[in-house]
Amino acid sequence: MLRIENLTKSYKKGKPAVKGLSLHVEAGDIYGFIGHNGAGKTTTIRAVIGALDFEEGDIFIDGHSIKDDPIYCKSVTAYIPDTPEPYEFLTGAQYLAFIGDIFGVDPVKREELVEEYTRRFEIDNVLDNLISSYSHGMKQKLVVTSALIHSPKLLVLDEPFVGLDPKASHNLKQIMREKCEEGCAVFFSTHVLDVAEKLCNKIAVIKNGELHASGRMEDVIGSISLEEYFLEVIEDGE
Repeated sequence: MLRIENLTKSYKKGKPAVKGLSLHVEAGDIYGFIGHNGAGKTTTIRAVIGALDFEEGDIFIDGHSIKDDPIYCKSVTAYIPDTPEPYEFLTGAQYLAFIGDIFGVDPVKREELVEEYTRRFEIDNVLDNLISSYSHGMKQKLVVTSALIHSPKLLVLDEPFVGLDPKASHNLKQIMREKCEEGCAVFFSTHVLDVAEKLCNKIAVIKNGELHASGRMEDVIGSISLEEYFLEVIEDGE
C-alpha cells in the first residue's frame, strides 16, 4: 500500500534530512515510525502525503507514484497532522461537508460516516458550533473524522494521540485496527512507545535521517521492550 524507495531529501546547505530511506507498508499493517526529534520522521511523512518535494527516490501509494500520479495518491490517502488546523471560520458540520465535497464522497455515505465517527468521538453535539470555539482535543477529533469519511486506503498520522483524552485515544486505536481489517494500511509516527509496542505489528526506526531497522515488531526488538530497544539505538554512537 505504501512503498518508499531510496527517499533522499536535503534542506539548506545540502545536509540530508532523510537519506536513502526505503520501507514497505502492506495492506493490513499498523506500521509505527519511531525516531528522536529531528530524526526525519516528519520530513518523510510530508513527502509521503505529497506536501514536500524530494531529490532522489520515489514513493508509491497503492502502486502509483506520488511524482507521476499525485492526484490519485492523495485521493486514497488520509493525513492527520500532529497540530490540527481546520478552518476556524466554519462550523464543524460545514468543514466535514467541505472535505467530503473535495473527495467526492456520496452525500448519503458521508452523512452515515460523519454520524458514526462524530458520535464515537463525542463531538456530534458541537457540529453546529464554529471551529474557533473548539478545544485542541475537539479539533483533533474533527480532523480525524474528516480523514475517515472518504474511506482512505492509507492512513498517515503524525503523533495522532497528542491532545486526545484517554477515551478518544482508545477509540482511535480501535478505528485503526478496524480500518486495517478492512484492507487499509496505517503508517504513523509516535513518541508513545508503549502504545506503539501494543498497537503495531511492524515498526521502522529512523536515526539521523537514515533507516536503522524495520520489520515485524518482534523481529526488530527481540526479547526486550520497544522503549529499551529505542534507548539503545539513540545512545549508540553518542
